[in-house]
Amino acid sequence: MDRGVSIIEASITAATDGLRLDRALADVLPEMSRARVQALIAAGAVSRDGRPVNDASRRATLGEIFAVAVPAPTPLHNEAQDIPLVVAYEDDELIVIDKPAGLVVHPAAGNYDGTLVNALLHHCAGNLSGIGGVARPGIVHRIDKDTSGLMVAAKSDRAHEGLARQFADHSIDRRYKAIVAGVPRPSAGTVDAPLARSPQNRKKIAIVANGKRAVTHFSTLTPLRGAALVECRLETGRTHQVRVHMASLGHALLGDPVYGRTKHAQKSLLETLDFRRQALHAARLGFIHPVSGVALAFDSEMPADMQELFSHLHV
Repeated sequence: MDRGVSIIEASITAATDGLRLDRALADVLPEMSRARVQALIAAGAVSRDGRPVNDASRRATLGEIFAVAVPAPTPLHNEAQDIPLVVAYEDDELIVIDKPAGLVVHPAAGNYDGTLVNALLHHCAGNLSGIGGVARPGIVHRIDKDTSGLMVAAKSDRAHEGLARQFADHSIDRRYKAIVAGVPRPSAGTVDAPLARSPQNRKKIAIVANGKRAVTHFSTLTPLRGAALVECRLETGRTHQVRVHMASLGHALLGDPVYGRTKHAQKSLLETLDFRRQALHAARLGFIHPVSGVALAFDSEMPADMQELFSHLHV
């Protein structure tokens, strides 16, 4: 193995059988974007039985095992920035952050600095896993810019790989608190509806027949005035999953600028409170420590803005 290169083993599962190889590998390696997988294939870094696989469009077959050679990250264009972080847990392998709303997770178009990655590079003195590539060192999963709450980042490659496996097999305990329009009836249930980019609007996620499987279990915690506080437990973790699934039930998140249609009275309240985001908070995160094997679980109280909204809507 070349110095500075990590080898990740990726097995094609029943859920990814028959998909394009780049999409299948992105599904079984959730720490990597499809674009990242495509770049690695083009660079000859993906192999099967010791032979490079160069066709990203070829179909994956159940049981195939690929070796993905991930080079060490090159320095970020935007590096360490002293941005305050609320740390729920940290050791030599990983760090759990309670992210505030408004903080972007990793650099991208329009947000090349001032991100969680920049903050982590400063806090961890650059010691983050390189598997996520140049722009996303340490990032195993993410939450939306305007969603608050708990997320974990990897400081070592072995932690990154172990956490990624848990995300891939849906064993991570992720529970969100959301304030939604209306009171769900029944008060609890499951939404099992595949998600993908909307064919009509590529900036939105939609329920699409051939999308990635997405499962959200919801239960009403507190009925409110024209709204409800709901817990959503994620079986999968797709982009905008809670927001799209709850909207599909007719209970969009209050304040959601993309998927919600806020009633006049609630809109006035949101304006009065200056509440300008979707009312969504990653309240619980539980997983098995990928190195020590110890079960870890963390809880985060709703931040002040959601607490205030909850109080004004409480019957």
